[in-house]
Amino acid sequence: MRTKVAALLVSLTALWAFAAWVTLREGTNLVWAATINSDVAQPGDLLVLDLQRERRLSLTRLGDPTRLPRKDLDDQRARTDKIVAEFSGSARSDNVKMAADDVLMSRINETMRRLDGLDDIRAAVDSGRFDLIRADGAFTDIIDSFYHLYDSVAALDDATVAKDGRTFGTMSRAREVLAREDALLAGVFAAGRFSEQDHQRFTRLVAVHRFILDETVGQLPKADQAAYEKWRKSPQVTTLRNLEDQLTRSGQAGRMPFVTDAQWRAVSEPALTGLQKIIGDGGERLVERAGTVAVNVIIRLALAGGLGLVAVIASIVLSITTARALIRQLEKLRTAAMELANERLPSVVARLARGEKVDVRTEAPPLKFGKDVIGQVGTAFNVVQETAIRTAVEEAQLRQSIRDILLSLARRTQSLVHRQLTLLDVMERRESEPSELKDLFRVDHLATRMRRNAENLIVLAGASPARAWRRSVPMVDVVRGALAEVEDFTRVTVPPMGETALSGRAVGDVIHLLAELIENAVSFSPPYTTVQVGGQVVASGYVIEIEDRGLGMSPEDLTAANERISNPPEFNLTSTARLGLYVVSRLAERHGIRVALKASPYGGTTAIVLLPRDLVTEGGSDPSDEATDRGRGPLQEWGARETALVGAPEVFAAPVQEVVSVPKRAPEPQRPEPQRPEPKLSEPAGTDAPRLESPASFTPSGLPFRVPQASLAPELAAGPPATLDDEDEDRSPDEIRKIMGSFQSGTRQGRSEAAKLLDEGGDDQ
Repeated sequence: MRTKVAALLVSLTALWAFAAWVTLREGTNLVWAATINSDVAQPGDLLVLDLQRERRLSLTRLGDPTRLPRKDLDDQRARTDKIVAEFSGSARSDNVKMAADDVLMSRINETMRRLDGLDDIRAAVDSGRFDLIRADGAFTDIIDSFYHLYDSVAALDDATVAKDGRTFGTMSRAREVLAREDALLAGVFAAGRFSEQDHQRFTRLVAVHRFILDETVGQLPKADQAAYEKWRKSPQVTTLRNLEDQLTRSGQAGRMPFVTDAQWRAVSEPALTGLQKIIGDGGERLVERAGTVAVNVIIRLALAGGLGLVAVIASIVLSITTARALIRQLEKLRTAAMELANERLPSVVARLARGEKVDVRTEAPPLKFGKDVIGQVGTAFNVVQETAIRTAVEEAQLRQSIRDILLSLARRTQSLVHRQLTLLDVMERRESEPSELKDLFRVDHLATRMRRNAENLIVLAGASPARAWRRSVPMVDVVRGALAEVEDFTRVTVPPMGETALSGRAVGDVIHLLAELIENAVSFSPPYTTVQVGGQVVASGYVIEIEDRGLGMSPEDLTAANERISNPPEFNLTSTARLGLYVVSRLAERHGIRVALKASPYGGTTAIVLLPRDLVTEGGSDPSDEATDRGRGPLQEWGARETALVGAPEVFAAPVQEVVSVPKRAPEPQRPEPQRPEPKLSEPAGTDAPRLESPASFTPSGLPFRVPQASLAPELAAGPPATLDDEDEDRSPDEIRKIMGSFQSGTRQGRSEAAKLLDEGGDDQ
């Protein structure tokens, strides 16, 4: 409590100090401004006048060394050096260092640095290395540094006084431009001619000084405006302007000016002196007005300091008498709010995430704070904390209910799709008409894609799709299985992928993951391009690359997509964009698979899937994988059908003769009965798989390749080739189609019977 009272006392004292400083700052500013004016501005003005005189004499000397006695220039340089020494001493005094800020001190140092170069300028003038323009520019740079310095001089807070001070500074700049004009003509008179460059420079200087004076006169106080008008209408200034007009309008380049030096000086010197008097008199009146401002500042300081201090003391007394009860109630309210924010609400959310039941009344007990205003705030806080906890409970229940609904709908859809695929399997086996078989294959492909969409819902609900295999599966069959779940699979190219196999427990999820990535690559690339899917063994496992030739993604989108895949956020129903990446991230997280997207050198996007080493087996399948088959059965169930769709897409539109020849390129588009064991060259001891010896070469569906004339007797093989008789030549295409159709139907029936025998043999074992 003492700390809080002390803090309140400090706050009120600081408030009073601020109020006092607002007034005191004007007085301090006045003191600093007076110091800088007396030690910097006034000596600087005297030095500027001497530099202007030396500039005129130097330009005259450059025009004609014989026109000006050297003693006049040396005397002026001595006077200038004397004023420079006085200015340097006063500008670098301790008083100025205390009154000036960093900006003003840096500009004072810059001015002193330019003054140090005055000797080099004089040497260049004496040696003739400078012409009129360069000499004028060198002196003007030094004089301009003084005006740059004046811009940083502190000013009073009184807006009117400050504005008038800036106005007189601008008029002083106008006088400097007129002095430059006078110095330039002095050099021209000495040289005896007007060069083209001199004439252009003279014309610009006349325009500049007139423009500055015309813009500034309207801002002068009334008394100074009257003095300026009197100066402007004087005979000397009128004559000066007439001479300026004649010199600027007539072609003087390369010729002697028609105005003599005596005529020009007779009007220019009175004009410069009169303008300097207007500036000086106005500055004195401005100082008198600033004195009145200073008196007002002192009065305000006394009022703010005395009366403000009394008010502060009274406020402290009242605050101490009423603060204790308020602080006690506020501390209680603060403790309750911090406990809710840091402990109870996070604990409730964590318990809800674990599926625990939460009682709102137990977790949000009401607190009593009294009946005053703070008590009413406490009552409102009770309502807030109860509402916050109840909302968290309801939101958790709603999210769980939505997940349960998604999972239930997905499971039902998955069951119906499995039954549909089984029915299509039977229909495909007994159908011999190519056109009907083509449509059945298309419906079969659509059903396969529907199965993937149903599994997407299961993954989003946080469950497993329940599709796995007992043994390892060759990687090329895994990729083909993923292609069977992609709509435009005919645009995908799969080169040889080696003899690496994938563990059966990850086959279903990897097929689903690859299908999502391939579908994305096909969808976001032009229809005339292809998608390349390749794989190879690496040190840390097996890499599958999916590369498209689309428009690609920006670096920002790639970074965001990779972040979503590597660190998947909690699924939010409001975030419907890129659900495929969410599914990919969940499937990859389940098996420790790393997925990354990068820009393709062909302009598209490359998806890299790194399967860990514990999921892959080099050199073929691994019979030690004993995961239980779930879903539709072993890989051979879809191998004969879906691999055919991928390996021979033209089967959809091929005639009967081409359908018969499909096994030479890919498996026959037929599917054996579900749950039939996968044919193997041999099975090691200790496994529950049936043994089936096969030839050395097989189709992806497990059927042996036919080798032409391999079973013929040597005599027949060495004889002449068989030829068609007349009866064969007379057969119509329709008769040939029927014969080939009967042959195909018989072949399928034989394969079905063989599959049944294999199933019976597996049950016996």
